[in-house]
Amino acid sequence: MNEKGWVEDVAAASSSAAPPPLDWKFSQVFGERTAGEEVQEVDIISAIEFNKSGDHLATGDRGGRVVLFERTDVKENGARRDLERQDYSISRHPEFRYKTEFQSHEPEFDYLKSLEIEEKINKIRWCQTSNGSLFLLSTNDKTIKFWKVQEKKVKRISEMNVDPSHAAVNGNIPSSNTGSPRVCLPNGWCSERPYKYLSNDFNFPPGGFPSLHLPVVASQETSLVARCRRIYAHAHDYHINSISNNSDGETFISADDLRINLWNLEISNQSFNIVDVKPANMEDLTEVITSAEFHPMQCNTLAYSSSKGSIRLIDLRQSALCDSHSKLFEEHEAPGSRSFFTEIIASISDIKFAKNGRHILSRDYMTLKLWDINMDSGPVATFQVHEYLRPKLCDLYENDSIFDKFECCLSGDGLRIATGSYSNLFRVFGCIPGSTEATTLEASKNPMRRQVQTPARSARSLSSLTRVVRRGAESPAVDANGNSYDFTTKLLHLAWHPTQNSIACAAANSLYMYYA
Repeated sequence: MNEKGWVEDVAAASSSAAPPPLDWKFSQVFGERTAGEEVQEVDIISAIEFNKSGDHLATGDRGGRVVLFERTDVKENGARRDLERQDYSISRHPEFRYKTEFQSHEPEFDYLKSLEIEEKINKIRWCQTSNGSLFLLSTNDKTIKFWKVQEKKVKRISEMNVDPSHAAVNGNIPSSNTGSPRVCLPNGWCSERPYKYLSNDFNFPPGGFPSLHLPVVASQETSLVARCRRIYAHAHDYHINSISNNSDGETFISADDLRINLWNLEISNQSFNIVDVKPANMEDLTEVITSAEFHPMQCNTLAYSSSKGSIRLIDLRQSALCDSHSKLFEEHEAPGSRSFFTEIIASISDIKFAKNGRHILSRDYMTLKLWDINMDSGPVATFQVHEYLRPKLCDLYENDSIFDKFECCLSGDGLRIATGSYSNLFRVFGCIPGSTEATTLEASKNPMRRQVQTPARSARSLSSLTRVVRRGAESPAVDANGNSYDFTTKLLHLAWHPTQNSIACAAANSLYMYYA
């Protein structure tokens, strides 16, 4: 979306027909399961994030690992002249390959509170690249880490100078110990053969050496090294649910259920508490923070959502502790519509700013809502994700599925939005006024297998706090379109490529990628 805002897009859309629905196709899968293969809990993907350019993708899992993928189609397309000669399309869809992985977090135990801290990665956020190195933040429930991933070249040199068969050491022929390890110098040079004739008892042969040779680089290897540069710990009493980078490139926020802290990337032992919703008496607690996000361009503005379905916009210039908001976005209940589940499903699980910062997308248990930051009277659009589950809310409550936290994402041009559902399904909606696009896709090699032809309409909201995903709790049922749905397979995490129509989504331990 261009920087002039969404208004121009709306005007353009009003003057012409809405674009047709995208034709989504399968692109790649990493970690595909075979039929009947049991999924290990530690392998389940728990976070997905593209970097700003879209050339790298990071995933985190419940085992505390971060896996990086890099885009390959740009590098491997070849010269433009060669492509034109082959009548080859230059605008290929993004393709990625495995780059590296590292262990970000380990399981810990808080002895003071007798509390186990899981190694599960809750969020990943990319930072600005520098000198060819990649930087990213990753967090579990308590600790945030700042990682630097860079290529390091390891040089191997040939035999130093003398042939051991011609050099005498105390009358004996020196030999290299082939079983001994490589000798590596601090400057990165390595020698495969640590010769004994380099010791102090080396004697020059009579007449000396006819010639001396400089060491020669025999080979040069490149390896990726991940190094933890900062650890931001002991600042949250409750589970961290969000981290977000500031557009200034220097600071970021971390949010738990009751507080939001502001950090400087270079200072790990100090943070500033900028939002605190903890009441003096915890019995008076009525809502918690569920997600927080910085404005993509205004470094003084951030938004956070709550378990009551509201979004608060705050300005860091107002005061050191932002206990009052500059704007409040919430949808008022329709008279007579309240039920036992109303507040539970109203809880917002994720919010995202549009690329130009004009709109905020929120996800609750039943719907996606699009908000205009200049209009706080209500959402400008509401999209039903799985309305056919409304009669099953009792079952969803009993098996804790009603507390699942689904994420949402926007396309780079701001024309479409996406979110996940059950049975490994995800939905893509067109958000231009007049658009009827509401596509249902399945995280499999045949994404169009489960098409649902129901138009998007208006409805209620979504779920809240973190619960463990339970398996085998509910047998597949049938929705209004005759398709079965399964509460044990859920697509919680997905990300949209920042510049192209490409979506990466996680189905258990498998990473699926689609393009249009």
